[in-house]
Amino acid sequence: MKLFVGLGNPGAKYAGNRHNIGFLAVDRIAEDHGFAPWKTRFQGLVSEGRLGDERVALLKPGTFMNLSGQAVGEAARFYKLEPADIVVFHDELDLAPGKIRVKQGGGHAGHNGLRSLHAHIGEAYGRVRLGIGHPGHKDRVAGYVLSDFAKADQIWLDDLLRGISDGAVALAAGDGARFLNAVALRVNPPRASSGTQTGRAHGGGKGAAAAAEAATGKAPPSSPRIDPPEAVAPDSRSAMEKLMDRFRR
Repeated sequence: MKLFVGLGNPGAKYAGNRHNIGFLAVDRIAEDHGFAPWKTRFQGLVSEGRLGDERVALLKPGTFMNLSGQAVGEAARFYKLEPADIVVFHDELDLAPGKIRVKQGGGHAGHNGLRSLHAHIGEAYGRVRLGIGHPGHKDRVAGYVLSDFAKADQIWLDDLLRGISDGAVALAAGDGARFLNAVALRVNPPRASSGTQTGRAHGGGKGAAAAAEAATGKAPPSSPRIDPPEAVAPDSRSAMEKLMDRFRR
C-alpha cells in the first residue's frame, strides 16, 4: 500500500494557484488511471485505486497548506504506513517551471506544507518536487504562489502533469529513475531523425543488396567476374617474312 499526497489549499478560490500544483498532479493520476471517486476522509479528499501491482490511496488534505500534516498523519495511521510508503507532490520555488526532482527524506527548506508533515510523520517520506520558478524576491513569494498559473504556463504544465501520470506506475513501484524518464519523454520529447533515404532512392543495387541481407541474414551471392578480352595487334608481315619465321623455329 502506498499513499500519494498532493499538497495545496482547498476550495475554488485556490484551484488554479501555483501552490496547488500538488493537487493537480494527483487529480491527473486519479483521472488517467481510473481511480474511485473522491470521498471526504482524513480531513481531506481520498481516492483509491491501483498503479500496476500496487494499491494506492491519493490524498488531498483539506486542512490548508500549513496544516497538511494533520491529514497525512491521520491517513498514515489508518493505513498503517511508514513514512517511506508516502510520496508527497509539492510546489518548488527553487526549480525552474516544469522541472521535476524526486527526493527521499531531508529538510523542508521553509515550505510550510512540508514543515507540517515533518511535525506529524517525521522527515523520511518521499517528495516529488515540482518546479514553479521564483518571483525574484522573497517579499513577492506569498503573492506569487497564491496566484494562478499564467496562460503561457499551460503548455508546460499540461506536459508535466501528463508525464507524472505516465510514470505513476513506476513511482508506486519505487523506481524513481523510470518515473523521471516518463516525465522527460513528455516535457522534452526526442526529436525526429532528419536523416535521408538517399541509398534507397539512388543506390538501387546497394539498396537491394542491403534489403536482401536484412531479410535473410545473408549477403546475396556475387556475380562471377568476366574480364574483357585483351586486344590483339594485326599481323602486318609479308608472306615471305612469315615463311622465313617458320623455318627459323
